[in-house]
Amino acid sequence: MDETEFWELVDTTREAAEGDPEEQADLLVERLVQLDPDAVLDFARHFEARYNRAYRWDLWGAAWVLLDGASDDAFDFFRCWLIGQGREVFEGAVHDPDALADLLEDFDEEIDGDGEELGYAADEAYEQLTGSVAPDLGIPPAAAEPEGAPLDFENESVVAERYPKLWDRFRD
Repeated sequence: MDETEFWELVDTTREAAEGDPEEQADLLVERLVQLDPDAVLDFARHFEARYNRAYRWDLWGAAWVLLDGASDDAFDFFRCWLIGQGREVFEGAVHDPDALADLLEDFDEEIDGDGEELGYAADEAYEQLTGSVAPDLGIPPAAAEPEGAPLDFENESVVAERYPKLWDRFRD
């Protein structure tokens, strides 16, 4: 599975789920079990590589604004959700997290921002196909600390200054 096929699966399942990340995860599992186990592992590698790439302080700050605070776990689930939003949103957010204010049509804290189940879709599909746990993906592990310079998320003026568009749209 190449990168284009990965993003096509993400996009088609998001659209079919009408943006609901739990439904999207269920649809992803359904689609992945139609593939062979090696393709499922390829999908998992693509997902994990992007998940690790999004482990950045500036993205954590964007999650903090959107979610009105974001613990370690909440940021983990936010990164899964962000991948689930598709290539354009993901790449745009990695390039400039404040651009999420323009990239997102809407953001409902009750539904959006938590894609925990998306992070397990490939593992679940692999287990259904093979009856065993997925092997190590053979990609470098995530860094111990997020990339970039930490921000004082508790200081609203610092966060509002760093993310002016997100702050204006989702916090004012």
